[in-house]
Amino acid sequence: MENFHFEPASLAQLAERHAPAFRDGAPFPHVIFDDFLPEAVLQGVLEEFPEPGEDAWRQRDLPHERKLGLSDETQMGPVTRHLLHELNGRVFIEFLESLTGIDGLIPDPHLLGGGLHQVLPGGLLKVHADFNLHQRLGLERRLNALLYLNRDWSDTYGGHLELWNRTMSRCERRVAPVFNRCVVFATSDSSFHGHPEPLSCPPGRSRRSIALYYYTAPRQGRPPAAHSTLFRARPDERVRTTSARRLARRLVPPLLADAVRSGRRRLGTRK
Repeated sequence: MENFHFEPASLAQLAERHAPAFRDGAPFPHVIFDDFLPEAVLQGVLEEFPEPGEDAWRQRDLPHERKLGLSDETQMGPVTRHLLHELNGRVFIEFLESLTGIDGLIPDPHLLGGGLHQVLPGGLLKVHADFNLHQRLGLERRLNALLYLNRDWSDTYGGHLELWNRTMSRCERRVAPVFNRCVVFATSDSSFHGHPEPLSCPPGRSRRSIALYYYTAPRQGRPPAAHSTLFRARPDERVRTTSARRLARRLVPPLLADAVRSGRRRLGTRK
């Protein structure tokens, strides 16, 4: 199915039909499409989807995030690469602009944080708002598109995408990650989402998806203050993330950190 291409006319009709649902989506603008692509296209992606033990995957194993990610397109099969190029191409971008009302959308050829995702039994992604600025391009993140690849997915397996309100008092929508379902949603500092419960699918199964992120030039004429992923606790939950001190050590330039430590030693203090 390498010759699959989006048809502008059919996507234009789809955007017109679903734009009100996106605009009125709660707790933040979003829309869900079922049977989004020709089934044979996603079947081709599944047939070349890397197995969990392959070296291509980057593993995240933290209290708030346990999953596998692959953003290097050279490690993907030809059907997958072709589909990603279509999802980042002009026809699909214009569809997203019509659907969401966001003009000037820019795809990410680097797939920063996106690409292929895979979650094994016990894996999770706590509720969060996404990073807001593309580190390499200086663009403002505006939109996510998630495409699920899980055939015969039982509700008992979990892995539902949860959309939470801005006060983190209530989950307003749960979306099962079933095969050929696409979710498009606006990203902001309060678009809290995740699949926070440990996955309970049988051994040998996993939660598979494709994630694409879209950007615009900064709306205020200059990049916003950058932040990384903002994890938030649900009611009666604590979320352990990187401590402030460890985060500071990552962000402070080494020469400045050495100068600070040297000054502390001269003053007879140490932390």
